[in-house]
Amino acid sequence: METKEKKSFLAEIPSWGLSLMTLLVAVILFVINPFGEEISYITYDILIIIACFYICMKNPNIVWYAPIICNIIGIMAAFGEENFYWGSILTIIVCAGWVLSLMGAIIGSRIGRRQLSK
Repeated sequence: METKEKKSFLAEIPSWGLSLMTLLVAVILFVINPFGEEISYITYDILIIIACFYICMKNPNIVWYAPIICNIIGIMAAFGEENFYWGSILTIIVCAGWVLSLMGAIIGSRIGRRQLSK
């Protein structure tokens, strides 16, 4: 006899939707963060890294586009804004966030594949 498990509403949302929700929440937190620019970027990056890990653990096949969707605002700012200075500390924080979100997505994907194969 099967038991009915109550699933979260987040379990029903496709991975691209979760990535867009992560982007929206990260941008909102970035805008309302009163602690300064560096702390805003760090919290933005941490949220995206954790979300990419869990999203890719749930669906391992989206490892290459979840970090891109989650980081699209930073990517557009880096390559589209003429005042973006590549030598600043904020650029280092942003680029480290990109790399770490990709690493989190890859690690989450590998863990998700192991769980699916069991």
